[in-house]
Amino acid sequence: MHDNIPALVGHPEQSHRTPMPKFLRIGVHQSNVSGYTSKAWWVRRVGSTVFLKWGAVEVEGVGEGRKVYWTVPPREKAVRCGAVQPAKDYMRNAIARRRSHRYEPLAGNIAIKRRPANRGAELEQARATILYVDIVRSTEKAARLGDARWTQVMNHYYAAVRRELKTLRGKEVVTTGDGLLATFEAPAAAVQCATAIREAVRTLGLDIRVGLHVGEYKVSGPDVFGLAFHIGARVAAKARAGEVLVSSSVKDLMLQSEIRFKDRGAHQLKGVPKRWRLYRVER
Repeated sequence: MHDNIPALVGHPEQSHRTPMPKFLRIGVHQSNVSGYTSKAWWVRRVGSTVFLKWGAVEVEGVGEGRKVYWTVPPREKAVRCGAVQPAKDYMRNAIARRRSHRYEPLAGNIAIKRRPANRGAELEQARATILYVDIVRSTEKAARLGDARWTQVMNHYYAAVRRELKTLRGKEVVTTGDGLLATFEAPAAAVQCATAIREAVRTLGLDIRVGLHVGEYKVSGPDVFGLAFHIGARVAAKARAGEVLVSSSVKDLMLQSEIRFKDRGAHQLKGVPKRWRLYRVER
């Protein structure tokens, strides 16, 4: 789920002096809890350019011994402001938004987790329907409800999502704060699960957006990775509140299905080659 950005360049002293604030999302999991996935956010300014990174992370340990790892390569963005002062203003405003959006400062680094190499194992190719679900306006709801109530709502939310995944034999891959990524063998089961989740979480006062895509990816032990996962997340990002959107690869496999789709046009998915035609599930 990341876009290409150029290498960081600039005067060494300037880079050294520029602060690099990092933040970890809090809410369901507090800072004294180990072994969970969440979201992290990172910002750096080099001259008149601001570099951003954000994405899912895995937290291990607590307190000063806590370590934070990217679970997948983070999404990245370079914002060229044209002059130093606008870049400083952009950075200041970006940090202020994070500080009010249930993030806590991170003092240490965010690393790519290195797993023990199994030289006898080769990467396996897999193909599945990928489902990405995300809560709409979760930050606003969390601020309105407060920590205690929001924690209860999120616990019910994940229980409802996992109940539907189990019913329709979906496989959970990773959670990302208020989002979840899962895979299905059949696109029809994924669509059915997406609509069932949508109805289930409405009783909690939540609206979700869901994206579905069929594609190939690599498997190495417990790890999975590939462009297909990024596409699924980008499809979800195009969905409106309550919408289930699918890529053309999903629709093409369901020509004989009774499920109906409405064309939502061709879209450029951020960081993904070419334009993609998306369809809304009509049920």
